Amino acid sequence: MMDWTDRHCRFFLRGFSPDTLLYTEMITAAAIVRGDARRLLAFDPEEHPVALQLGGSDPRELAAAATAGEAAGYDEINLNCGCPSDRVASGAFGACLMLEPARVADCVAAMRAAVSIPVTVKMRIGVVSGTRTAVHGALSRFDDADFEALRGFVSQVRDAGCAAAIVHARKAVLGGLSPKDNREVPPLRYDVVRRLKRDFADLPMIVNGGFRTAPSIVEALTWCDGVMLGREAYHRPFVLSELRRLLGGAASRFEPPSREALLERMARYAQRQLAQGDRLSAITRHMLGLYAGEPGARDYRRLLSEGARAAGAGPELLHRAASISSRSKASQ
Repeated sequence: MMDWTDRHCRFFLRGFSPDTLLYTEMITAAAIVRGDARRLLAFDPEEHPVALQLGGSDPRELAAAATAGEAAGYDEINLNCGCPSDRVASGAFGACLMLEPARVADCVAAMRAAVSIPVTVKMRIGVVSGTRTAVHGALSRFDDADFEALRGFVSQVRDAGCAAAIVHARKAVLGGLSPKDNREVPPLRYDVVRRLKRDFADLPMIVNGGFRTAPSIVEALTWCDGVMLGREAYHRPFVLSELRRLLGGAASRFEPPSREALLERMARYAQRQLAQGDRLSAITRHMLGLYAGEPGARDYRRLLSEGARAAGAGPELLHRAASISSRSKASQ
């Protein structure tokens, strides 16, 4: 998620599950090729397994960026063809590429030829253009022509070497909805993804969109190969631990760390990052969901939000946050 899943966020989320595959925010291939690639691709070794999500539409540029990502140590390269943001569409990447399957296939083929790690594609089930009123009917409808367009897109990227399709089960509206509305207004169509999986039985299919609880994710895993979470994991990160325990096998014996232990882990991380010139607020802004639904959650969020911006704020703020929550629980 752009501006959300940066390296500090990913390090924080890793504490909730040791093997969940984490994704970077979308980084444009052009920024990596022409800019400060070392800074853009930096991540902590504890983030593994971690995938680099790229935005772009030029095969050579994407191949160069993918090569840089593999050299930096990423475990997967993902091409974003699902983001409907206006600033994404204006750069000829994101969901608008759903309308150019041959171009996307060329991009996938170029990256596959350049790297040895998996190349995947994130997509929508379709795209429409126009205002909210103008596209209302198209959003609620998914006919045979819509499915054939989606099927054709997946077929071309699979043949080009795509290792997995990550499908947001909504249409995207180009130019007519805000990014937030694009995540909520178009109806979810898990049935379309299920049908797509039946047609591409040998292609790993990851479903995305609308999942809120660990049991609903486990149910989805009965018909698809994986589930991608976004904002739910960000705002309620313990869902990752809940999910791991529900999956059964060795994972079911996983004991999630306490909130206090997670804060200690982040305090050590913050100490290292502050020594390198980072700001505490850049780290703590991703941690506000740690006590979601728990006693003391409001005091915890206030302390982190306000305290991290104070002059001289350091890792000790995280120790204070843990003590505030403990006192709140004791008073219940």
